[in-house]
Amino acid sequence: MVNLNVDFNGLKLKNPVLTASGTFGYGLEFQDFIDLNLLGGFIVKGTTLNHREGNNYPRMAETASGMLNAVGLQNKGVDVFCDEIYPKIKDLKTNILVNVSGSTIDEYVKTSEKINELNNIPGIELNISCPNVKEGGMAFGTSCSAAADVVKEVRKVYKKHLMVKLSPNVTDIVSIAKSAEDNGADSLSLINTLMGMAIDINTQKPKLSTITGGLSGPAIKPVALRMVWQVSNAVKIPVCGLGGIMNAGDAIEFLLAGASAIQIGTANFIEPDITVKIIEGIEEYCKKHKIKDVNELIGGMKKM
Repeated sequence: MVNLNVDFNGLKLKNPVLTASGTFGYGLEFQDFIDLNLLGGFIVKGTTLNHREGNNYPRMAETASGMLNAVGLQNKGVDVFCDEIYPKIKDLKTNILVNVSGSTIDEYVKTSEKINELNNIPGIELNISCPNVKEGGMAFGTSCSAAADVVKEVRKVYKKHLMVKLSPNVTDIVSIAKSAEDNGADSLSLINTLMGMAIDINTQKPKLSTITGGLSGPAIKPVALRMVWQVSNAVKIPVCGLGGIMNAGDAIEFLLAGASAIQIGTANFIEPDITVKIIEGIEEYCKKHKIKDVNELIGGMKKM
């Protein structure tokens, strides 16, 4: 038997496999494909203080080895989540985290406060890749001071596990990771999508209504892996790695690079039972290499 349990800074995971926000709905959408209780956890779609319609269509486009999206955090708001969605998922035997998004620090704080009251939600994932409307649209996660401000204020009201999701669209992700850690983050998740765009040469128009969008999928894996390695070597809190994980081999790479857990994103759209296959694949890998505890893999990359 292989021990797949991971203590993610107080968050007890039965295995290191979670799902990425925005690719797994509220979990309910995948119940026909997998037993949700088998997962280490799942992260529900981006939740904001108020209802958001999202961006105009088209807002998704396929690219080489990936996809672009500009959905724009479409959701019905935190009150609908608390009143209508939470009762349907609260009794699942896995970790459910809520991705919290906002345009101002006040929105982040108020949303986090409401989720703090939900007994069966053990943590939130703070999405600091959102544009700060009071600072001209610059994302909270692209400066140390802005990241510090939002994490610090949410930490005052949120009493459970606080995971902070980092933006890769920066020149120095390590300094921003340290800023989040210093201001109360319990863990970090990275990376969010890379900014990209695509043009339809037949119409000569952009493929997204917003022109630019977030690139995900296998194309971003080398960048994500590098950033996870850099950050995990610079902070003391655990890192959850994501970005282009399509199979168990990809997941194991992230663990070896220093991630204590991983998230599956784009692959959920292609193969809705991929999470369970990856859990099984990690276990098989450990058996093959006579590894009795998955924690032995974390940060286990060997030197050349």
